[in-house]
Amino acid sequence: RGVSTPPLRLAMKTVRKQWLEAISVYQLVLSFLFMGPFFSLLLLFLLFTPLWSFSVLYLVWFFLDWDTPNRGGRRFAFVKTWSMWKQLRDYFPVKLVKTAELPPDRNYVIGGHPHGIMSLGVFTNFATEMNDFSKHFPGIRLTVAGLSFIFYFPFYRDYTASYGICSVNRGSLDFILSQPQPGQAVVIVIGGAQEALYAIPGTHHLVLRNRKGFVRLALRHGASLVPVYSFGENDIFHLKAFAPGSWQYLCQVAFKKLTGYSPCIFWGRGLFSANSWGLLPFARPITTVVGRPIPVPQILCPTEEEVNHYHTLYMQALETLFEEHKESCGVPASTHLTFI
Repeated sequence: RGVSTPPLRLAMKTVRKQWLEAISVYQLVLSFLFMGPFFSLLLLFLLFTPLWSFSVLYLVWFFLDWDTPNRGGRRFAFVKTWSMWKQLRDYFPVKLVKTAELPPDRNYVIGGHPHGIMSLGVFTNFATEMNDFSKHFPGIRLTVAGLSFIFYFPFYRDYTASYGICSVNRGSLDFILSQPQPGQAVVIVIGGAQEALYAIPGTHHLVLRNRKGFVRLALRHGASLVPVYSFGENDIFHLKAFAPGSWQYLCQVAFKKLTGYSPCIFWGRGLFSANSWGLLPFARPITTVVGRPIPVPQILCPTEEEVNHYHTLYMQALETLFEEHKESCGVPASTHLTFI
């Protein structure tokens, strides 16, 4: 399978449009990788300059505002509709496919798969309004859950929270689904950082077999489970995968246990040349398919049998969703999901 942009599709775009798309995607990648460390170092540097008061004031704000990521974030509607996200959507392009209604009279736990390197399908469709999620599913208030680790970085936490992204810890998710108004939906990329280690183009490996916390969350609140699959998510970067048991893989796992983040060796194309290595993702279509909701009863203290039952139902529904849509999304008929 090729990873370069089809020549015909490029020919239909003006040079200006191509550059706007590339720059919009590139800034997201750079923000994802470097924004947190950059502002952390900048804040530390300013402490030793005449602008030290700026750092002190921000640190006071940082601690006073510590619980915001655990209380649904601080979303701003205008951030979700920035024009640069339209350019990002068009670059791949990213699409949203609706297969069933999500009635706003109940709550939802939406499982995003696969994680890929950056979960761009989930970000574009659920953290922004570029594919009109709110029009397709009126009355649903979306909150995307992200690694708690990212909210320790100054400024990056505020930038992330502005999209309505919250911490993925239990208290945060319980807070959202306990709101009095129905229609709350939390989006969790269930495979998490561990799944990023399997984001090899053309493969569909999901870290899900022993991930059951999201099912317990759904049962505690009686929230319906919704499987979501983003076809093409693993195709936008090349990944250097290490064999399980190798010292490189063990180092990745150890780092993840310490920080929640899996360090990956990945690359795309260059910003100025498609024939060079770089951090710009390959322009491969990403199609995010939202599956049918699975009704879940409210059980405050579910047994293992109850958790396993709904976990099995979820895995079966996700597999069915994949099989129903894979060929229309360019995946060979012989390809199947692999649960890890």
